[in-house]
Amino acid sequence: MCPAPAVATGALPPAARSKNTGDETITLDGDQVEYSVNGDAILSGNVEMHQGDKRVRADHLEYDAKDQRLKLEGGVEYKDPALTVRGDSGTYSAVLGAEFEGAQFDLPERNAHGAAGRMAVGADGKVTLNDVAFSTCPVTDLAWQMKAKQIQLDTRARNGTSRGARVEFKGVPIFYSPWLTFPIGPQRKSGFMFPNFGISSRSGAQFDLPYYFNIRPNLDFTAQPVYYQKRGVDFAGELRYMTARQRGTINFNYLPKDDDYRPEPDLKPKTRSRVVLNHVAELPGEWRFRIDATHVSDVDYFEDFALGPEGTSVPFTEQLAELTYRDEHLNVRAQFQHFDTIDDELLAEQRPYARTPRILASGDWDAGSGFSAIDYGFDGELVNFDRNVGVTGWRMDVAPHVGLDWSGAGYFVRPTAGYRYTQYALRDTAPGTDDSPTRSLPFASLDAGMVFERSSGSHGQRRVTLEPRALYLYTPFRDQSDLPLFDTGLPDLNLVQLYRTNRYVGADRVNDANQIAFGFTTRLLNAHSGEQYLAASVGQAYYFEKPRVVLPDEPPATRDSSDFIAQVSLSAYKNWNLEAGIQWNPEDSLSERSQFRLQYRPGGDRVVNLGYRAQRDRVEQSEFSAAWPISKRWNAFGRVVYSMRDNETLDKFAGLEFKGCCFRLRAVARRFISNRNGDLETSYYVQLELNGLASVGTSADAFLERTIRGYSPETPVR
Repeated sequence: MCPAPAVATGALPPAARSKNTGDETITLDGDQVEYSVNGDAILSGNVEMHQGDKRVRADHLEYDAKDQRLKLEGGVEYKDPALTVRGDSGTYSAVLGAEFEGAQFDLPERNAHGAAGRMAVGADGKVTLNDVAFSTCPVTDLAWQMKAKQIQLDTRARNGTSRGARVEFKGVPIFYSPWLTFPIGPQRKSGFMFPNFGISSRSGAQFDLPYYFNIRPNLDFTAQPVYYQKRGVDFAGELRYMTARQRGTINFNYLPKDDDYRPEPDLKPKTRSRVVLNHVAELPGEWRFRIDATHVSDVDYFEDFALGPEGTSVPFTEQLAELTYRDEHLNVRAQFQHFDTIDDELLAEQRPYARTPRILASGDWDAGSGFSAIDYGFDGELVNFDRNVGVTGWRMDVAPHVGLDWSGAGYFVRPTAGYRYTQYALRDTAPGTDDSPTRSLPFASLDAGMVFERSSGSHGQRRVTLEPRALYLYTPFRDQSDLPLFDTGLPDLNLVQLYRTNRYVGADRVNDANQIAFGFTTRLLNAHSGEQYLAASVGQAYYFEKPRVVLPDEPPATRDSSDFIAQVSLSAYKNWNLEAGIQWNPEDSLSERSQFRLQYRPGGDRVVNLGYRAQRDRVEQSEFSAAWPISKRWNAFGRVVYSMRDNETLDKFAGLEFKGCCFRLRAVARRFISNRNGDLETSYYVQLELNGLASVGTSADAFLERTIRGYSPETPVR
C-alpha cells in the first residue's frame, strides 16, 4: 500500500517555533539511572530526553554534565517538528546539536525518508547528510531515489543544497548535477528547474533547461532557453512583478537564427521572436491603466510554434493601451489600439483599422423609486480609424436616453426613449463623396418580463420557474449606404442578441426596427441552495415592418420573423452535464447554427465528452474526448476533432498514464493540422513526475486540462 500523503495539522510556522538556543531545560528519564557527584549520569532501558520541541530516545545514554553532551547507543531516535532520525548510535549536545552514524531519517512535512552514512543536526536547525539516499517512495518500492555525496537541509529556511547528486528511476540514472539547490517547503527559491524533453515532426527533438530567479517576494524571472534540433536556440523567459498598485507579466521568445525558416529559397535563416506584455496599474481615485500587447516577428510564427491547430486561425495580434475611469454612475475609457495582421491571405481592405485614439464614455443615473423611478444616461464614442488602404477618419457617436424602471418581486417594466447622433470626418474619400456625413435618429423600446415560480418534489425540495420576457423596439429607417464601414459587423444570433436594441456591433450601422422579441426561460432549482439543475430558453423576434438596413454582403430580410432560438442546459444531475442550442430557420426548415455538448464526469480524472457544432454551409465538426482509469494504476485519455464537411481529422491524440505510489509516467502521441495549407504535424510528449521532487518532461497536466473539458488530475493513488 502507498503511504498516505502528509497532511498539515495546524503546526506553527517555522518563525513561530522554538529556536532551541540551548537555554531550555533538559529532562532525562529511564528505567535505571546512575548519578555521579559532578552531575554526570548513565541511563539505560527506555531512555528519553526532552528539550523544548526536541525528543531523544535510546536504550543507553551517558550524560556529560560539564559539556552538556549525550552519548547514545542502541535504538536511537531523535525527533523535532521537521525531522525524525533513527540509528544505532549517536551524540547530542544542546549547543553543538546531534550526530548519528548509519542513520535512517524522515521529513514528515514532505512525506519523505532516506538513509545517510553520517548525519549531523545542528542546534541552528541545519542538517548535514553524507553518503545520502532520499526518496518519497515507500521503503518496499523505491521507484526513484536521489543519491548524493552530501546534502545540507536548512529546516528553518526550508531549503536544501546537494553536491554530487543524481536521480535514479528504477535503478537507472536520469539526471546528474554537481551542485543543486531545492526547496523543502512551499516557498520560492532560485535555482535550476528540471529540464523538458520533447519531439515533433516540424521542429525535431527539443530540450530546455529553465532557471528560476527569485529576485524579491514581488518579483521573479524564469529563463527558459529551448534548443530545437531543426531550428536552433530560442531564448525564452517570463518576468512577473507585483506592487501594491501594479502587476504584470512579460513573456518573450527570441530565436536569433531559425535554420528551418526561409520564406524564400535564397534567403538566409530568419530571426523569430515573440513578446507578450500584460500590465495593470491601479491609479489614484477610480483610475486604472492597462496594457495588453502581443507582437510576433512574422506571419508564420503561430503556425510554427503553436501546440495545436488553433495556431492556424490567428488572423492578427493586438496592441492595446487603455486608461479607464469608473465610479457608480460614470465609465470612461481612452484607448490606443493597433493590430498586426498575421493572416497574409487577408486582403488589404479586409484588415482591421487601428483605433488611435478611441474614447468611450457612458453614464447611468436614476431618480425616484417605485412607479416614479426615472433612469437616464448616455453612451458616447469618439474614435480615429487609421489604415494604409481605403477611407480613414474620425467618427463621433452620441446616444442620450431616458426611461422608467418599474420593477418589483416577480416583474419588471422598463420603457426607454433616446436619440442617436453620428458624425464623420473622413479622409481619402472618392471624388464627389461627402467627407463629413451624419446620421441622426430617435429610438424607443419597452422591455418587460415576469418570474413565476412554484415548489416541486415530494418535500418541496425543488423550485420550478417560468420567466417570460418581451422587448418591443422602434427605430425609424435612415439610409446609411453613404456611411463607411470601419468596425461594424453582424454577430451570431443568440438569446442575448435577441434582446439588444441594435442587431449590429459597431456604430457604422443602426438597424431600423418595428418589432417585438418574445421568449421565455424555465429553470429547475434546488429550493435550499439555489443550485440550478435545468434551464431551457426559447425566443424569436417578429417584425411589424421588415428591416431595410443591411450590410453590403447581408441579404435583405424577406420574412416577418427572425430565426428561432432555443437553448437547454442540464447540470448537477448524477454527474451528467448537457448543453445544446440551435438557431432554426423556419422558412427553409433548416438549422443555421447548432451546438451540442454532453459530459459525464464522476470525478476529476474520470470524464467523457461528446460534442457537435455546425454552421450552415461553413462548419460541421464533431468532437470526442475522454480521460478514464482503466485499472488502479493505469489511466487512458484521448481526443478527436473531426470535420464532417471536409472529411478530415483536425486534431487527435491518445495517451496512457501509469500512477505509482511516488511517481506518474505519461506518454502522449498527437497529430494535428499545423497550418492553413492543411499540413499535418506529429508530436510526442513524455512526462515523468516524481512526487515530492519535480517533473521531467513537458507538462502533460496543463495540456490535458486545456484539451479535455472537465479534466483535472487527482491526488496520487493510495
